[in-house]
Amino acid sequence: MPRRSIWKGSFVDAFLLRMKKKRDLLLNRKIWSRRSSISPEFVDCSVRIYNGKTPVRVRYEG
Repeated sequence: MPRRSIWKGSFVDAFLLRMKKKRDLLLNRKIWSRRSSISPEFVDCSVRIYNGKTPVRVRYEG
């Protein structure tokens, strides 16, 4: 599986960061962005990530 170059750093879509500011919008939200990385700002959030077949509920705990 190809990885993103280390010198480029991680990538998070802008819409995910906007939703993070409003935590209630992020709750039970389906995320279809395959190019985004999970950043530390998403700790203690529960979202549904699309795996190519069905959305899977994921909770990031710190």
